[in-house]
Amino acid sequence: MTFGMRPDLVIFDCDGVLIDSEAIANGLLAEMLSAEGYPIDRPSAIARFMGRPTSESLREVEQELGRQLSPGFVERHERRVIEAFVADPRPVPGVRAAALALPGRRCVASSSGHDYLRAVLAAAGLADLFERLFSSREVARGKPAPDLFLHAAASLGVPPGRCVVIEDSPAGVEAAVAAGMPVLGYAAMLAPEALAGCGAAPFTAMADLPATLARLEPA
Repeated sequence: MTFGMRPDLVIFDCDGVLIDSEAIANGLLAEMLSAEGYPIDRPSAIARFMGRPTSESLREVEQELGRQLSPGFVERHERRVIEAFVADPRPVPGVRAAALALPGRRCVASSSGHDYLRAVLAAAGLADLFERLFSSREVARGKPAPDLFLHAAASLGVPPGRCVVIEDSPAGVEAAVAAGMPVLGYAAMLAPEALAGCGAAPFTAMADLPATLARLEPA
């Protein structure tokens, strides 16, 4: 996989890439689903739901249950994650310096909602890094469909082939590949091979992100 040029736009996922929230979010999701009569533990929730829009994941749960979850479940989950993260902000180590070292404009394209993105990025001290925040709620289909990444690129006037995506989940990597965008896979919670198998160039520390991108460019 090669760029053949410097990217004009770097598109970051949020959870797991910018902020260390996947364990918190999926732990709370497992707790709340279990209380609703759908027993699941945190590792299973991470494996099944990581990187996907919560609303879409919960539709699958409701189909399996044969009934709807209690009213306002998605909103309650998002509120609890925000409260937990704001109380103990955890930006991914080294992500600010890594982002500033990359060429191109920067935006966020996440499965999470806008209120959540604004709150957690502000708490982590990262909000000023990004030109725009895009949510899967702006498009018809969330990850692994390419809609969100294509929407972000079109909104900022950048052709898909001149973007690069930073992701940490198979669903996100698959979405970027489907959008025709090179993707770098931050393998913090998953094995590098899991992301490479979906089409990403993996790296395991944010300090390595600029060098990983440079290796995709011609000498």
